[in-house]
Amino acid sequence: MDGPARTPAGPEGSAGSGANDGSRWSRIIMLGAPGSRGTRLELFYDLVFVLAFLNVTHLTASHPSWINLYQALLVLALLWWCWTGFAGLGNMVRADQGVLPVVGFVTVAGIFLLVLSIPRAFVGESTGLNGPLVFAGCYFLVRAAQLAVFGWVARSDRAAFRRWLKLAAVAVIATALLVAAGQVPHRVADSTVATGLQLGFWTAAVLVEYVAGIALGGSYWVVISAGHWAERHALMILIALGESIITLGLGWVGGNAPPLTVPVMTAAVLGIATAAVLWWAYFDTLAFGVEQVMHHAREPATRARLSRNAYTYLHLPMITGIIFFALGLKDQLSEAASPSTPPWGEPLGGFRIIVLYGGVALYLLSLAGCARLALRTVHWPLLGAVVVIVLVAPAAARLPELVALVMLAALCVGATVAETLREDGLRRRIRGLALEEQVAVEGAESEWRRRHL
Repeated sequence: MDGPARTPAGPEGSAGSGANDGSRWSRIIMLGAPGSRGTRLELFYDLVFVLAFLNVTHLTASHPSWINLYQALLVLALLWWCWTGFAGLGNMVRADQGVLPVVGFVTVAGIFLLVLSIPRAFVGESTGLNGPLVFAGCYFLVRAAQLAVFGWVARSDRAAFRRWLKLAAVAVIATALLVAAGQVPHRVADSTVATGLQLGFWTAAVLVEYVAGIALGGSYWVVISAGHWAERHALMILIALGESIITLGLGWVGGNAPPLTVPVMTAAVLGIATAAVLWWAYFDTLAFGVEQVMHHAREPATRARLSRNAYTYLHLPMITGIIFFALGLKDQLSEAASPSTPPWGEPLGGFRIIVLYGGVALYLLSLAGCARLALRTVHWPLLGAVVVIVLVAPAAARLPELVALVMLAALCVGATVAETLREDGLRRRIRGLALEEQVAVEGAESEWRRRHL
């Protein structure tokens, strides 16, 4: 997340001068507050990422290969970095006030064009616009719009503005690497060499952004509202899980609706059941617990590290794991309904078993890592499920696809049930605090409405 270092009274203190000082500038950009939450406008921003995730999944499924899978990872990493800029923007300033809606609409348009360019992001077009250069240009547009707002906030603080210049330089360098990647197809005749060079430039662009995020530390992660930061990331997990359900439903390509056969119903129930327990594994306790730790971390450097490591960096593999799971579910209903398919389906094979089983394993491992980092607890059932999934994956690749999906769903349900029943008091405390906060907020809001509305 971008954002110049600021000097508020503390993470739970003042949002900084100029937020509501009555000046005309406060009507253009209003600073955020410690208690702010996500806005409807930010939810509108997120809608374009639904299309982005679907696009990445469909493109990888239509050309399944290890190179395409790696390309999908690179695209996801840069999309995620664009989204963290959205999240940081809404945390530092009020995204639905002043000029920010206009900035948001411009960046949403840029993201939409970027998503449209994904199918051609790694190929040079002989007709029309150059896909890789369109992707690079849209990426820079989004990053520049975000950085412009952060630069405006930092303009009156010389030290903060110098740090902002470093952030801007990082975005320029990453874009330059993407532009260089776009020139490769036209300048290198050997397709193998061209592919390697392109992937190298893209990998360097991703590393520049993410390594700079570590090196610049608090210049990137200044979280004013812990609640807003946690809520925004939780909503992205929901969007990714929703994408897996959409992918399962859109996998039917044989007509208006699949026949209601036992294999079709089985595939549908197993897909939804697995997505449901993946939701439970995150939202039952972990989401509440990490947010509470964020609220407790009032020292800016501590909060910056937690927001970077637990949210931006560890939520990316969570999202990636869910996208891989969706990729593994692709066409399940269509294949289950096909008369030419055996009753329990064909074997999944190596590629699809890796994205299906590997995606779930990556998601559960990221959850366990987030819990260890933020809550200082070891989630043994989740880690055990990861080990078992990895061990049984080679055998599952040779089984009919519905049998493999039954095994995966059973492992996920078993791990989630074991994790929930492993009551050591922590889950009860976390959920109790979350309920108390919810009731208190609802009471305060009701009282305010009673007095003023």
